[in-house]
Amino acid sequence: MAIISMIIVGFIVGLIARAIMPGDQKLGFILTVVLGIVGSIVAGYLGGAIGWYQPGEAAGWIGSVVGAIIVLFIYGLIAKKS
Repeated sequence: MAIISMIIVGFIVGLIARAIMPGDQKLGFILTVVLGIVGSIVAGYLGGAIGWYQPGEAAGWIGSVVGAIIVLFIYGLIAKKS
C-alpha cells in the first residue's frame, strides 16, 4: 500500500513541479511520477543535510515540489545537450 501512495504523491508532486517550472517539458506519465518521487528523495536528503529534517524523516509537500523543480531543471539542462 505504501508503494501505491508513493506513486500517487509522486505524480501529484511531479505535476505541480511541471506547472510551476516555465517552459515546455515533454514528459509522459511515468517520467512525471519518477520526477515527483526523485524530487521527494532529493528534498529529503537536502533537508537532512541542512538540518530541516531528522534522518529518515520524509520531506513535506513543499520540500518535495522544490526538490522536483531542482530535478526538472537538471533534466532540462541534460536534455538540451543531447
